[in-house]
Amino acid sequence: MVQLQRKQHKHVEDLNPLSPKGQAGTLHAWAWEYLEDLRVRQRTSASVLVQAKSFKVFFRWCEDRSLSRPEQVSRQILERYQRQLFYARKKDGQPLAVRTQYQHLNVVKNFFRWLARGGHLESNPAAEMLMPRLAKRLPQAVLTLEEVEGIFAQPKLTTPDGMRDRAMLEVLYSSGLRRSELAHLKLFDIEATRGTLWVRQGKGRKDRVVPISERASAWLQRYLEEMRPKLASGNDEGFVFIGDAGEPLVPDYFTQLVRHYMVASGLTKPGSCHLFRHSMATAMLDGGADVRFVQEMLGHASLSTTEVYTRVSIEKLKAVHASTHPAARLTRSSEHQAEQERGAGERAALLEQIEADAGDELDTEG
Repeated sequence: MVQLQRKQHKHVEDLNPLSPKGQAGTLHAWAWEYLEDLRVRQRTSASVLVQAKSFKVFFRWCEDRSLSRPEQVSRQILERYQRQLFYARKKDGQPLAVRTQYQHLNVVKNFFRWLARGGHLESNPAAEMLMPRLAKRLPQAVLTLEEVEGIFAQPKLTTPDGMRDRAMLEVLYSSGLRRSELAHLKLFDIEATRGTLWVRQGKGRKDRVVPISERASAWLQRYLEEMRPKLASGNDEGFVFIGDAGEPLVPDYFTQLVRHYMVASGLTKPGSCHLFRHSMATAMLDGGADVRFVQEMLGHASLSTTEVYTRVSIEKLKAVHASTHPAARLTRSSEHQAEQERGAGERAALLEQIEADAGDELDTEG
């Protein structure tokens, strides 16, 4: 059995950075009201939780400086907080990712704008705050098929946990689900006869249906029939992937599990769940899949979102060069050249967006 730190499933009412609400007029109390307003405006629970985490970081910094009320926070103080995030280091000594810094600052900026618009502050101290510039980065690594198979071989199939983890890994790679979508997958979302999974209320509160391979479906059905009943308790909420006491597993736990099996297989590549998602997208594109079909599987609203996931291999780059560069294709038509360039651009856009999508995890997989 894999011994990892486990957390309880978060429900909407648990997502405030301070519970109970706290003293009226304090930063904590106003943040509670702000998060409540986000829920009323139908923001997803995952989005609210991410923002609550950013509030906790900001409030700890404020408390160390005896700042407890919004009117005590000035533009200069926010600039000091921004510098603190820039110089902050994680437990492994690495700096916070620029996207993580941006996320923390953006939550604070939106919060003070909300306070000012609501008449709770005379002016907005974050109105002119300059945000970090986000670079468009391509993923640094993908998993080869051999590496994926090596990870699949790690769980012990004689235990309920091991069978569950093997099914989870298969589904993750086959479908390209986000870890939060995997955590919220329920039994009625599986359509085994059709070979599909329903993703309900994914990112942006959008539903979608994704295919699942025959092998992944077989492992999933084996887990559901043989091992899940051994994990389920009397209060079964119907989540597909559950812990020893029948509790639904949370996204952070999936990250720990995947990372554990990657290390056990001898891999040193960075990443976890999102690495599987990107590897799936890259494999499909390398296999000739239309970028729009990959976009649909990933649940991206536009190709500009999908592009962040695009990682152009040197082989593909050479092929595009040979088919589009004037020196390499003097006899080819300009129309064909334009088509080839457009396809390469859409692929790059797709993979680049996948990489940007990983920023939603707030460095939890770093």
